[in-house]
Amino acid sequence: MNKDLTVGNPRKVLWSFCIPMFGSIVFQQLYNIADSLVAGKCIGERALAAVGNSYNITLIFIAFAFGCNIGCSVVVSQLFGARDYNTMKSSVFTALIASGVLCGVLMTAGLLSCNALLLLMKTQQEIIADSSLYLRIYIWGLPFLFFYNIATGIFSALGDSKTPFVFLIFSSCANILADILFVKYFSMGIAGVAWATFLCQGTSCVLSLALLINRLTKIKTTGSVAVFSWRLLRKISIIAIPSILQQSFISVGNMMIQGCINSFGVSVAAGYSAAVKLNNLVITSFTTIGNGISNFTAQNLGAHKYERIGEGFRAGRKLVWGLCIPFCIAYIALGKYLLLLFMDPSSVEALSTGRQFLWVLSPFYFVVALKLVADGILRGISAMGQFMAATFTDLLLRVALSFALSALTGSPLGIWCSWPVGWIIATGLSLFFYRKQCHTLRA
Repeated sequence: MNKDLTVGNPRKVLWSFCIPMFGSIVFQQLYNIADSLVAGKCIGERALAAVGNSYNITLIFIAFAFGCNIGCSVVVSQLFGARDYNTMKSSVFTALIASGVLCGVLMTAGLLSCNALLLLMKTQQEIIADSSLYLRIYIWGLPFLFFYNIATGIFSALGDSKTPFVFLIFSSCANILADILFVKYFSMGIAGVAWATFLCQGTSCVLSLALLINRLTKIKTTGSVAVFSWRLLRKISIIAIPSILQQSFISVGNMMIQGCINSFGVSVAAGYSAAVKLNNLVITSFTTIGNGISNFTAQNLGAHKYERIGEGFRAGRKLVWGLCIPFCIAYIALGKYLLLLFMDPSSVEALSTGRQFLWVLSPFYFVVALKLVADGILRGISAMGQFMAATFTDLLLRVALSFALSALTGSPLGIWCSWPVGWIIATGLSLFFYRKQCHTLRA
């Protein structure tokens, strides 16, 4: 069901819209968590490290899909808020065509370079074959990833955050069952983990596209609708490209950090692989709520209701800080037991690495959550230059400090400490840019 985000109490409207998005991303993260969980428990520590190494490369592809999602979503939100339905439908078709072309280019590049990327991260020889196998199967499923992200972005732009949530509940649960079936009962090893994700993402993609087409046909338009528009592609790209660059550079930075981590051995890499999945569950959840705030902001910008944008920021801040509390408590107090979902108690060094990572990062979730809310506003009003400035500051600090502090301390603890420093400084920048933009809009 489509929903107008420009009317009603901003806090209630935003929360009712964003909470299903939060639930959606939790289930979406179960894809990667399930892969690591089954690999670590049913195959072994090396398989867990292999999935972790591949995951850093898959994040590059996810970055492109995410960028297409947010670019299309913001533009469609603005047009939906302005009631320009002909142009809105044209932007949807344009995004689907452009994303398909981009996906084909990435598939070709990925299949040709995956081994080189794994070697660039200093992947250990004993896990490089499994990492490569997992990655190649994942790449063949990229069309599903791209078109599913476009579909969910459009649903969100239309004010419908519940439909993607239903799809993700179904596909994530199916993925867990398929992982166990293929690995434990069919003995397919690391390939079984990858094929389970491939099949479940494919099913979700086909179903979501079918429902999206049905939804769009019910929105009445006058005259013909252009199937492709270079003007709209440019408008989408203005939002999408900075988002792609942001996520891609973060992924490249993570690959560089992964190379630093790999130098400490397979056990440390395995512990980090498990802990970073738990960390990414939190960060991606807050990023998704930020996307919801972008949709809220874009619709109200299109309707010229600027005062609601500031109210949306305050409502979003309360929401993410409320969610930070249980995550922090769980990771600090129960981190050991959560990590044991991925590995055996005998993996002492891996377990210790993962607990240390969670202890250092989790208290600072309150900081990065605030940044991601402010970033959501900046994207929604198309202030992409300022958005990128804050994001790249975080990334550059984390990468540089990871190498410097790990060399200084001689342990991975130095790497973990780089995260909070980057978050604190980048959050200050995002808040400064947000307040400056709000002042401009009110003027």
